[in-house]
Amino acid sequence: MISRANCALLTQKLQQDVKEFRNSFLVLLQSCQVEHQSCLSDVTAVVQRAELSGEALRACQSEATHLQQCLQELESRYHLEQQRRRTLHNSLVELKGNIRVHCRIRPPVSADKELVGSTSQNCTTPGEVVHAVDDETVLVRCVLPGRPPAEKTYNFERVYGPAEPQAAVFGDVRPLLISLLDGYNVCIMAYGQTGSGKSYTMLGPHSEDDSALRSGARDDLGIIPRAAEELFRLMSENPSRSPKVEVSIVEIYNNNIFDLLAKDGSAVMSGAKCQAVTTQEGRSEVPKLTCRSVTSAVEFVGLIHRGVKLRVQHPTLVHQNSSRSHLVVTATLTTASSLGSTAPRSSQASLQKKAGAGSWWTARPQASSPHTVPVDSADQAEQVLAKLQLVDLAGSECAAVSGVTGLALKEASFINRSLAALADVLGALSEHCDHIPYRNSKLTHLLQDSIGGDAKLLMILCISPGQKHMAETLRGLNFGARARQVERRAPRRRPRSSQMQRSGMGLPGSPTLP
Repeated sequence: MISRANCALLTQKLQQDVKEFRNSFLVLLQSCQVEHQSCLSDVTAVVQRAELSGEALRACQSEATHLQQCLQELESRYHLEQQRRRTLHNSLVELKGNIRVHCRIRPPVSADKELVGSTSQNCTTPGEVVHAVDDETVLVRCVLPGRPPAEKTYNFERVYGPAEPQAAVFGDVRPLLISLLDGYNVCIMAYGQTGSGKSYTMLGPHSEDDSALRSGARDDLGIIPRAAEELFRLMSENPSRSPKVEVSIVEIYNNNIFDLLAKDGSAVMSGAKCQAVTTQEGRSEVPKLTCRSVTSAVEFVGLIHRGVKLRVQHPTLVHQNSSRSHLVVTATLTTASSLGSTAPRSSQASLQKKAGAGSWWTARPQASSPHTVPVDSADQAEQVLAKLQLVDLAGSECAAVSGVTGLALKEASFINRSLAALADVLGALSEHCDHIPYRNSKLTHLLQDSIGGDAKLLMILCISPGQKHMAETLRGLNFGARARQVERRAPRRRPRSSQMQRSGMGLPGSPTLP
């Protein structure tokens, strides 16, 4: 048994241990309280900082929203000012009589890579070298053999990048159709190297079936089918004053003019080969040209497709369906003369006698005077309101690149010469020469009124982006830059007192110079 003394000692020892344990616990509790207070302070500081950061973030977000709104407002104002500036520039261009030039950069195609891989001893850096800096500037990185790399910029009224659709191009063409119905002559011309997208821009994708051209839902329809649809849509807004529309289609092949509407299948009927003549008023006309009346966009486009199928095409290394001729589509808008002609009877009779019955002539109406006699209502005169010319030029080409031989080489020679004649005419116009060499080519002779006359002329310059086509691209850009410098007389609307008239038996035209 444990003695009383031992129990006292044991109790005392236990009490001492409890006391020490209590002291240790108090120290530990105090330490935990201090640590807890420290952590609580840290958490409070973090929460406060988070709240401050949240407020700062909300302030930044508010500022960002405000800046974004300001940016959108500035962008809106910029686009508005850009449109105003473009409108003023176009008005200035019209007042100066300049030719408006738009530039379209074709997207890269597989043929570009094939050409680089198959030909290319002179191509040092294949790839895209032409870029649209903005909607008015083209940048070309020139890398030519034997020359140091350089960059050139060209400015035009409008520049379309490779990604811009057909609708964007036609959006800038649409106002010209309103001018057409207002009585202004209009000419839209596509120029560029073979395979650069001229026919695609003007007609749309190549197809053996005319249903593609007739379909209004296709996003890749070209300017011609879109213009036909827009023209008849505008005319439908005022049916009582809608003019009559007559269409003619010609191709200039090897410096000869052929009437595509006078062709039967692949054979050429008598009289299909035509000549351009100059009237007494100085206009260029094609006598005995087939004109077909159309009453809808479907008829218009169907007629175009039938004519285009007869156009001369040959494959080359650059383009599988290379057009070997210049295509000129002319839509003539005429209105019935309700007042009749005021020209003297003797003057009209002499013109009819000189031109011959049923021939193509135009009598310019004389100013009203006490000696003039109105024509009887039975004469049924018609007045030419305006003309729309849609031109798809054949592409310039280098025989070494396109690989043409034989007949195709001859065709390329005629094409290049006619385009060189067009450049000479523009050069002479820009230098205000006394003599303009329109007659050096059937192309310039036929388009004389549009190039040097008072028509609203829009030239769409199509270029290829690849290094392989650098020489032709620079040639085309320089051509477009030169075209912009041409100052013609300002486009004029045909006044009713000076509109051309024609008799009910004849076709539009004028007596030719002897």
